[in-house]
Amino acid sequence: MLRPPTNMAAFGAAHRLLGHILKNENAACLAKHRWSSSAAAASVPKSNEPNLHVQPDKRKPKTGILMLNMGGPETVDDVHDFLLRLFLDKDLMTLPAQSKLAPFIAKRRTPKIQKQYSKIGGGSPIRKWTEQQGDGMVKLLDELSPATAPHKYYVGFRYVNPLTEAAIEEMERDGVERAIAFTQYPQYSCSTTGSSLNAIYRYYNTKGAQPKMKWSVIDRWPTHPLLIQCFADHIQKELNMFPADKRGDVVILFSAHSLPMSVVNRGDPYPQEVGATVQKVMERLGYSNPYRLVWQSKVGPMPWLGPHTDESIKGLCQRGKKNILLVPIAFTSDHIETLYELDIEYAQVLANECGVENIRRSESLNGNPLFSKVSQTVSSAGALTDGNYEKKTTELVWHDLPMASPPGVHEEVADGVEFQAQLLGDGDLHFFGRALVLFKDGKQRSALEIREH
Repeated sequence: MLRPPTNMAAFGAAHRLLGHILKNENAACLAKHRWSSSAAAASVPKSNEPNLHVQPDKRKPKTGILMLNMGGPETVDDVHDFLLRLFLDKDLMTLPAQSKLAPFIAKRRTPKIQKQYSKIGGGSPIRKWTEQQGDGMVKLLDELSPATAPHKYYVGFRYVNPLTEAAIEEMERDGVERAIAFTQYPQYSCSTTGSSLNAIYRYYNTKGAQPKMKWSVIDRWPTHPLLIQCFADHIQKELNMFPADKRGDVVILFSAHSLPMSVVNRGDPYPQEVGATVQKVMERLGYSNPYRLVWQSKVGPMPWLGPHTDESIKGLCQRGKKNILLVPIAFTSDHIETLYELDIEYAQVLANECGVENIRRSESLNGNPLFSKVSQTVSSAGALTDGNYEKKTTELVWHDLPMASPPGVHEEVADGVEFQAQLLGDGDLHFFGRALVLFKDGKQRSALEIREH
């Protein structure tokens, strides 16, 4: 049986939590004159910032958009619960005596991880940025699609509040008619978007109930024109900050979270979709600079997708390429892997060791108003379709037990792709093309079909 796919961002966090076992880390912030970026200043929470906006519309929402992401601890006090959920997640990792070992590891690692979060402003800004992005999205949707209004966004995280399951419950209490599962990962992977879809499936399957809402899925949007424009605008802004005589020689390193080769070799489309995003961005920039797609956050001794970001920085310096722009190409907002791994471990500590002359990091999409437009157009095109529910949409359809064969599932899997995640005890959940199929004792027992009509 294949091992469960790994949630990449969460697994990267797990690596940092256990990193002291592998090596001693030097987190000193060195040579700040070598490292500068508008991203860092824009991403660190400030004590005088107003409270997050509360959605003001008191009307019953007709359409709910569930914004799916991993999440991160908002304060240092939230770190323990975040770690506990992470290490208890059997879809993420399997540990011996997990119910006992996970609390032990979480308690032991909490102080060190709290220190890491204290270096990036005291907590993860993922929820702040997700809510700001969601607020802008629903305002645009209300204006442009009154037939499906009111629209309301819901945040669904995996390891911190608000959890995906709690968000679904809130949507059902609100009486939402049409629910849109909207991944915040532009590029699809079984270990990120697929994992979030597993959580939705598991919620209803565990309850043994049919959804009250009519569900739609937006599972990827790697080459959306406005997304490409956002990335290109941020890159150009940062390139303009390099000395004029160095600007044309700046090497752009597009950095995305890596993936175990065992997952890649099963046919996960993530590497190709990240590459497609990079290609479109460079087309928009007119191929103004040399560039390379690199991968960060490798974990353990197993083969992972490369080349790796840190090794690429070292290699560029050895070849005399010492003006570098880091671009987080697979994230829609800042979090520990941009603010700590890219900004501190690579752009400060590693860059100082290698003798980098100038290194900058492109700002994440965060609060860019254009990104709210991206979300609005993706959600409306993917599920609302000109405000008419009767037009083509993508719908989740649960098939009750028992069943013979879910529609569209064949021996030859669509696109040659099969993803598997372990859940529900001895059950195995397979992703066959456009259907998630639950197997028990080697037999198909239930399925979630992703149906277009």
